[in-house]
Amino acid sequence: MILVNTDYYNDKKLEMLGLVKGSTIQSKNIGRDITQGFKTLVGGELTAYNDMMNTARALATKRMIAEAQALGADAIINIRYSSSAIMQGAAEVIAYGTAVKFI
Repeated sequence: MILVNTDYYNDKKLEMLGLVKGSTIQSKNIGRDITQGFKTLVGGELTAYNDMMNTARALATKRMIAEAQALGADAIINIRYSSSAIMQGAAEVIAYGTAVKFI
């Protein structure tokens, strides 16, 4: 599956199949949440949250690809990601784009 964040792919003619998306909500366990809270006192990268968001983006992308494959797509163009805090220590990540077939 070809994934791009542009609205075209190598000047190929495209048939639009529709919007596809994937999402997930991830959280850290209470122990990690507490240790990351202490980290805010001294500053620096919150690696546990960074790992959580990387995992969430990968899972959302995987689910978006599965939806596109079910439509028979060759590629997903104009891919975007969005995230939002659901509660303390939990975030939703959504990946979305347009599934296309090469003509």
